[in-house]
Amino acid sequence: PTHHGVFDLAYFRPIPNLTISSPMDEHELRRLMYTAQLPDKGPFVIRYPRGRGVLQDWKCPLEEIPIGKGRKLKGGKDLAVITLGPIGNTAAHAIERAEKDKGISIAHYDLRFLKPLDEDLLHEIGLNFQHVVTIEDGVKKGGMGSAVLEFMADNDYIPHIKRIGIPDAFIEHGTIQELYHLCEMDEEGIYNQLTIDN
Repeated sequence: PTHHGVFDLAYFRPIPNLTISSPMDEHELRRLMYTAQLPDKGPFVIRYPRGRGVLQDWKCPLEEIPIGKGRKLKGGKDLAVITLGPIGNTAAHAIERAEKDKGISIAHYDLRFLKPLDEDLLHEIGLNFQHVVTIEDGVKKGGMGSAVLEFMADNDYIPHIKRIGIPDAFIEHGTIQELYHLCEMDEEGIYNQLTIDN
């Protein structure tokens, strides 16, 4: 229960001059690995999960990703979802269902980097959304959701923010599917939490 690897994003985050990244899929992993070995990048953390990945065709060109730049995966106007790492794939399925079933328009942002944060992307979210959901495959305390909350507070944005992640408890051992379900981080759990109700 103490060795799931869910604490690393939170405990790496305070370390100065450290780049912290988490790829959403195999293509992003290849590009981040290529970027990390380029000259003058400094200490570079790439967090990737156990499991078999999501892409059958994992080969792609090795291209540099600008440090600290996330990406907007889809537009929306009612709710912004910010994900970090492979949990973004599960979130994308939940978003598709929620838009169809609940009639809300959901933007999806892949943060890519926990440090440095993509401040342009976060300013865009802060200026345009009153409802934000952060989703991370790590502990909520001190992780990506906390970083987003800090950024919003520091820049006088006041959206309603819901954080989805590992709770402040030791989670027993199990399959990835079992643990995601237990933490309400599987597709169904995320789907149920995608709402603009306060």
